[in-house]
Amino acid sequence: MKRKKIKISFAIVLILLCCLSNVLGASYIYKSNQKERQTDESSIATSVSTPVFEFQSESQILMEASTGKIIYANNEDERLLPASVTKIMTLLLIMEQIDSGKLSYDDKVTCSTNASSMGGSQIWFKENEELTIDEALKAICVVSANDVTVAMAEKIGGTEANFVNMMNEKAKSLGMNNTNFMNSHGIDEENHYTTAKDIAIMSRELITKHPDILKYTSIWMDTLRNGEFGLSSTNKLIRFYEGANGLKTGSTSQALFNLSGSATRNGTTFISVIMRAPSSDIRLQETKQLLDYGFANYENKTLYEKDTVIDTLEISKNITDKLDVIVKEEVSVLNEKGKNIETSENITYRELKAPILEGEVVGNIEIINQSNGEVIENLDLIAKNNIDRSSFIDYLKKVFKMFIMSNQV
Repeated sequence: MKRKKIKISFAIVLILLCCLSNVLGASYIYKSNQKERQTDESSIATSVSTPVFEFQSESQILMEASTGKIIYANNEDERLLPASVTKIMTLLLIMEQIDSGKLSYDDKVTCSTNASSMGGSQIWFKENEELTIDEALKAICVVSANDVTVAMAEKIGGTEANFVNMMNEKAKSLGMNNTNFMNSHGIDEENHYTTAKDIAIMSRELITKHPDILKYTSIWMDTLRNGEFGLSSTNKLIRFYEGANGLKTGSTSQALFNLSGSATRNGTTFISVIMRAPSSDIRLQETKQLLDYGFANYENKTLYEKDTVIDTLEISKNITDKLDVIVKEEVSVLNEKGKNIETSENITYRELKAPILEGEVVGNIEIINQSNGEVIENLDLIAKNNIDRSSFIDYLKKVFKMFIMSNQV
């Protein structure tokens, strides 16, 4: 009898303590947590000698897409005319609209008088003619259609001028500090310029955040208008380079020949930008040289796949659930072939207490090069699931369960 009274008293005290904890708002701060990885799993490029190329183009850059690491660059910040490579930003804004649900591939775009009057590369889009967004993307990506580009700009921005403002705002947000757009298509215009580095930045944003675009930029030949109008890609890289999947050509008499080329092999994607090459053949050959160098010397190593659970935590003010913590995007590092270095991961959480919403940022992870202390990546950690605040009933149920279990001892 005495033993039962003690247990009942213990239960009452525990209930009161739980309730008191809930009222006072006690919480826990999860401190940093360091993990080390073996050298065969994570490493970064460190000592490949700087290549020497005898290029005829004026500006070049080679970037690995998933990490954004620049492997080679020459005159990469020189402001030059981009020609139709401009359309990479147009495509980026289109894909943002699609992936956010504001547009669908089956939606229609109607040609305006203004759009139908565009010169240069075109599909002779007639006033009041309609295309689906799917067809419009083919026209822009495969044959660089200026008329369709303007029609899409008007559909999204209301006017092309408004759309160009959106382009420049996006460029600014991406850190494209040497870029200014005056139109959506790239026909030469005063004060319309960008750089090889900025092209690489927007190219990376497009293919890593909106990879569905590669279904269009990798098309070599296709048709529109029920098979009556043939399309043949302006990007010969697609046909003549292993793994090529994009991205955009551009040429005018003033800009000369530009190309942002992308290719993927064995999970590693490189972006090569060539500006002001003297001919189409030369821009193609120089693009191949840069891509060849990248694939010959580097490979991408994945540390964490997208949505990988990094940690599972108990959260203050919740006694029924645990929080799964994930990385929202794939975490990878660039590895010099044949060489590996050790990395460590420093995980830090903010003060965590219920309620916590799915998708909420709960901390960050730093990936550190142990040989020199360099932070390779610094990424947000995200809540995979909702954590609700436990109620009095939840506490009561838990105490009752503990009481029953103690009686079974």
